[in-house]
Amino acid sequence: MEFSIKNGNPEKQLSDCLIIGVFEGGKLSASAQLLDDAAGNAISTVVKSGDMSGKIASILLMHQLPNIVAKRVLLVGLGKVSELNTKEYLKVVRAAVKAIPSVAKDVGFYLTELAPAMTVHEKTAQIAEIFSDATYQVNALKSKKPEAVALKKVAVFVEKSEEAEAKSALTQGLAIGEGVKMAKDLGNLPGNICTPTYLDKQAKQLAKDYGFKVEVLDQAQIEELGMGAFLGVAQGSDEPMRLIVLQHKKGKKDQKPVALVGKGITFDSGGISLKGGSEMDEMKYDMCGAASVLGTFKTIGELDLPINAVGIIPTCDNMPSGKALKPGDIVTSMSGQTIEVLNTDAEGRLVLCDALTYAEKFDPSTVVDVATLTGACVVALGQHASAVYSNKDAIAAELIAAGEFAHDRAWHMPLWEDYQQQLDSNFADMANIGGRAAGSITAACFLSRFAKKYDWAHLDIAGTAWKSGKDKGGTGRPVPLLSTFLIKRALNK
Repeated sequence: MEFSIKNGNPEKQLSDCLIIGVFEGGKLSASAQLLDDAAGNAISTVVKSGDMSGKIASILLMHQLPNIVAKRVLLVGLGKVSELNTKEYLKVVRAAVKAIPSVAKDVGFYLTELAPAMTVHEKTAQIAEIFSDATYQVNALKSKKPEAVALKKVAVFVEKSEEAEAKSALTQGLAIGEGVKMAKDLGNLPGNICTPTYLDKQAKQLAKDYGFKVEVLDQAQIEELGMGAFLGVAQGSDEPMRLIVLQHKKGKKDQKPVALVGKGITFDSGGISLKGGSEMDEMKYDMCGAASVLGTFKTIGELDLPINAVGIIPTCDNMPSGKALKPGDIVTSMSGQTIEVLNTDAEGRLVLCDALTYAEKFDPSTVVDVATLTGACVVALGQHASAVYSNKDAIAAELIAAGEFAHDRAWHMPLWEDYQQQLDSNFADMANIGGRAAGSITAACFLSRFAKKYDWAHLDIAGTAWKSGKDKGGTGRPVPLLSTFLIKRALNK
């Protein structure tokens, strides 16, 4: 799909479909008023007749308006003038994109003139991302493939003085959309296809496409590093484990990198602490942390972002077998700390803790790990926000601000010392679970013990990485948050 930034009056635009707004009470947006004047009040007449109420996200498609070059005009309800805030604006844009006629090959988008609380950069980037998301086709393995999307060209109209800013925003929005798409595609694939070796190949392809440095460690190399916790999780599966390391080196030579660490459990049965059968198929999404790191690297590759970044992905399956970890087993992590495994279904923190220790070798400025870590996080925050934990409040605030800007929200959770005692073990340095209470917090407390040598944050995305039910599928979150975080870091260096 080809996007462009344009300016000009709507009545003169040759297009299959123009998208304009109508408020409740019959008030037309500026572009809608221009079209109405040119078309002899055709739009206001339809509005007055009651066919278009203007209620938020309502839709009416009009054909062949007099004196209008475009074949169709899509009216989108904007709600009340006083209530068109950012949330409602994004709802309007999504409704408009969903309602574009299936036969339209090119459209003109005239909604950037609305929502004055948002900058043209924010609006343009969000339009690009929403187009990418709303037209996404799941990579379902069906014999009958979905019909290709007819839409080929999208023109976003802005004021002439806003063109440069809008073009920059469009580039960013499209790049983030590509990263989100990659994360969705990886998450939606079944566990018998999206294996650790498949992620290995995807990382190498990214490296080839964008010039990243890539290194993939196999089991023998992981054993040499002494990653006993990671090895313990992988030992129950026949799938070969991998430690994937990507490096993007486009910042200054003396700039310390930002490291992203993504949990890559390509299927999580729970191991010996076997999960219930209901919805276990969704445990293919337990590698969405890894998918989001790869998706974010695609975004920064598309943007050729002037920053140094490292992606670290420990990936394996968590399966029950005669070789699998058992409750009560004790493993020794790469850091030398010992861990009593009280529940083999708390495996994500075991692979992450060794990856966090491995991250020390890059002398990072900041490390952010990303994981579908705990069901407790879903109980706490639902599907609206990812949880943020950090050993430095400023890092948490930076991530949350990036999430707000990207409309990929996160919430700061406590990491108080009071919770650490729940991880006490009689037989090892720590247990891998801290009991039912505050499960998401104690999981973060566990990880914090392996992140003492740098500024660190943990994103628990168990509630945000995918949707269940009739809309089942990966969301691509938190690629927008992570990408925005890195973009802002790059701009401020």
